[in-house]
Amino acid sequence: MPITKDVELGRDVRIFHPDLVNLYGCTVGDESRIGTFVEIQAGAKIGARCKISSHSFICEGVTIEDEVFVGHGVMFTNDKHPKATAADGRPQQASDWTLQRTHVGRGASIGSNATILCGVTIGEGASVGAGAVVTKDVPPGATVAGVPARFCPEPETTILSDRGSSEPLRKPF
Repeated sequence: MPITKDVELGRDVRIFHPDLVNLYGCTVGDESRIGTFVEIQAGAKIGARCKISSHSFICEGVTIEDEVFVGHGVMFTNDKHPKATAADGRPQQASDWTLQRTHVGRGASIGSNATILCGVTIGEGASVGAGAVVTKDVPPGATVAGVPARFCPEPETTILSDRGSSEPLRKPF
């Protein structure tokens, strides 16, 4: 069953194709929207009025506060040292690894195909550019992009003497 009985769905949650998602043991807040081919694992928490776009993976240990945008194909991780087997060669079990938690603050925006490595906090109102790999905390309101994700400067305004006008310029980062 794509949505198990232990999933807690808030009021007016919209799941566009319920047969094409994989939700189990998670919580989704009021008025959130879940796209096609999304997986949300047990213990993950999605706040109210979030948009989780198609093909995204939100694993155990991830908390997403209210009003967060998660673009298409965003991947979260929860293990700093993933392995298929334990040191003795047997298949790895839950007791063989340590869950690393990740937190996304209210109103943050994560662009398509970003990868969020475990153990980080993305601050309130922060923006993560498409395709970024987030390896460190992102402060509230900051914008990051690239691999690994780096801070993007704020646009500056300058007078362009040959045009006689002001327009925003972005510095390379």
